[in-house]
Amino acid sequence: MTFYKGKDGYLIRTKGGVSKNRIDNDPAFIRTRENGTEFGHIAKSGKAFRQALTPLLADVKDSTLTARMVKILSQIKNTDSTSVRGSRQVGIGIATPEGQAILKGFDFNSNAKLNSVLLADYQLNTTTGSISIANLNPLKQLNAPSGATHVSVMSAALRIDFKTPEKDLQVSPEVNIPLNGTPVDITTVPDSVPEGTGQIMFVLKISFFQEINGIQYTLNNGAFNTLHIIDMV
Repeated sequence: MTFYKGKDGYLIRTKGGVSKNRIDNDPAFIRTRENGTEFGHIAKSGKAFRQALTPLLADVKDSTLTARMVKILSQIKNTDSTSVRGSRQVGIGIATPEGQAILKGFDFNSNAKLNSVLLADYQLNTTTGSISIANLNPLKQLNAPSGATHVSVMSAALRIDFKTPEKDLQVSPEVNIPLNGTPVDITTVPDSVPEGTGQIMFVLKISFFQEINGIQYTLNNGAFNTLHIIDMV
């Protein structure tokens, strides 16, 4: 029974909707059960994905990330053409060229997309995971937020198996430079190539700081920082 207040005072009515038992057993709700199973798998995969990147996501703030990741992983799950409906998996879809194409170019911070922050070309070496930016002019080729005095650039290679989910994250040292007009060559190389099963994705991170009395502070808790999937193999 549920109680509620109407224009004539407090009222009572029986609880509506379909019972859980009927949803779990009635053949008429087979599609509902299939969708629920796949959604649960997507949510679990998204959580594992975010946890694998925790060291990089700690200062990349976007309240929409979880919802956007569920959406994109659902699209990747749909590229699984070998499993029956209700059992399609992100791990199978991501192994396909179609699934990888969906994830390439994903920005973990929708408020700081790479193509709007970095206005320079970069080169990725998929053998070593290194990312190079030649002759970068920080003042002219970085769309820095107001108040920023320094920027850090780093790269990482993540191997993740959504079926297990086994993961191995290898991160490069940060390259920290002042936001001035002096051109500089930047190369970031992860500590090693990640091992294990699954797919490897290469990400680029750009973080902005404000220096006060010799100490650099993250701006607005990372609201302006960029984390972007460059490529997958």
